[in-house]
Amino acid sequence: MARNEEKAQSMLNRFITMKQEEKRKPRERRPYLASECRDLTDAERWRSEILREIGAKVAEIQNEGLGEHRLRDLNDEINKLLRERSHWERRIVELGGRDYSRSSNAPLMTDLDGNIVAVPNPSGRGPGYRYFGAARKLPGVRELFDKPPEMRKRRTRYEIHKRINAGYYGYYDDEDGVLERLEAPAEKRMREEIVSEWHRVERVRREAMKGVVSGEVAAAGGHSGEAAREVLFEGVEEEVEEERKREEEKREREKGEEAGREFVAHVPLPDEKEIERMVLERKKKELLSKYASDSLLVEQEEAKEMLNVRR
Repeated sequence: MARNEEKAQSMLNRFITMKQEEKRKPRERRPYLASECRDLTDAERWRSEILREIGAKVAEIQNEGLGEHRLRDLNDEINKLLRERSHWERRIVELGGRDYSRSSNAPLMTDLDGNIVAVPNPSGRGPGYRYFGAARKLPGVRELFDKPPEMRKRRTRYEIHKRINAGYYGYYDDEDGVLERLEAPAEKRMREEIVSEWHRVERVRREAMKGVVSGEVAAAGGHSGEAAREVLFEGVEEEVEEERKREEEKREREKGEEAGREFVAHVPLPDEKEIERMVLERKKKELLSKYASDSLLVEQEEAKEMLNVRR
């Protein structure tokens, strides 16, 4: 009995639906060209219809199991609807309506990670072609979203010096105190080594000074003499040499006084002015022999003889 009632209800519903469709006006088709529309309300209605179709197709293209051909067809249809929407928006502005191109943000292209990317004229399909949903994972499309490897730009000398601060030169190393704790043992050890070496050098130097003054280092050889000469620096050697000379002169004077004899010159000795003149003449000869030719020297000698010039 229930089965017959269900059949009756189903037939009644179909009858009511048929009567309602008879009363409706025939469904209008969207004009092929937006310029054919003359009514602003109709233009708004056709734009809304296009938006609903775009939403439905974008939801359908998210399914990766549709196959490559179906995904490409859906993506082409969505791009076609987007272009058609822009035509209707321009027509609405021409009819005095609202400018939707300013208020509505155009969908941005994003890669598989959700990052916004700019794909200018991909696939040669004209400017503004976009990929949606699973179409971005199709072969040949994924490569469009791959970012090219960033070329490492060589820094200029100005950029290098711009990053240099006091820390580059090590002025901030002692602020945290870590370096001081690490370097303290090594600094103590090095200080002790330097002090011990200084004491050793001073000890050997004093012994060398005593030996040089007494004349023992010059006569003595072996390891002690080499050690003494090793630690005597240039300034100290000069002092030791002067001290040794003074000691020798002192001994000579003492020997002369003991002999009680005076030195007597049996030949005439030149005075200081004569010695200076002789030295000057010798230097002149050396310079002339170095910078003048032999012929020039001969001519100079002849000229002096003619003029009766004596040296």
